[in-house]
Amino acid sequence: MGDRLILIGDVHGHYEGLCRLLDLLSPRVGDRLYFLGDLVDRGSSSASVVELVRQCSYGAVRGNHEDMMLLTFEGKQINAARLFAWCNSGGDATLASYTSTDLLWQHLDWLHTVPLYQDLGDVFVVHAGLHPCLPLEQQTRRECCWIREPFFTHPTPYFRDKTIVVGHTITFTFSGVEPGQLVRGTGWLGIETGAYHRRSGWLTALDWTNQWVYQVNVLYGGTRQGELTQFLVDLADFSCSTS
Repeated sequence: MGDRLILIGDVHGHYEGLCRLLDLLSPRVGDRLYFLGDLVDRGSSSASVVELVRQCSYGAVRGNHEDMMLLTFEGKQINAARLFAWCNSGGDATLASYTSTDLLWQHLDWLHTVPLYQDLGDVFVVHAGLHPCLPLEQQTRRECCWIREPFFTHPTPYFRDKTIVVGHTITFTFSGVEPGQLVRGTGWLGIETGAYHRRSGWLTALDWTNQWVYQVNVLYGGTRQGELTQFLVDLADFSCSTS
């Protein structure tokens, strides 16, 4: 099968589910694993998730939840307003997962090194998407970590020679998409299947090299895997909920 490029969707602090997914994947020497952001928040074990990704030297991009976490502690001082907003978005569970202040600061230092995007050849990974009207060098954390509609609704692909793979927007929020299904639009592919969401629970990994999908359900148990085409919905329109 050769060395694999494996992309993993938003984990959101579900460490045990991630370990089960990695067992299913059985990574081997030569495989390249990249996380699409939102390692933290909502689940109970964000510190363990970040530590695993950091210690294993897996690739990653910054998600909007890492962005909120970093802004909360910007300048190594706590911003009270940002702390309140972050905690209301699941940051309270992240803070509770840290038993050591030293480890928290180590993780914050590491998260500062995580890029907004990674160009991997024929695939480009970014958490939320890219603004279709901006050149790559002008894309900021606002676009890469937070964008939705302008990216999804643009009628032409951003790149002519590569697919953009994103997390951030749960796939079942698109019209006609069931929990656990992946979605494909014009030049992009979405693999955020809502591991934390009680309607889904599915955490997804995509073996891009072999076009194979692996999933574990972090809330209700169970695993499944198969060819990408078995999981994929090609979107006829781009309507989705951003709630």
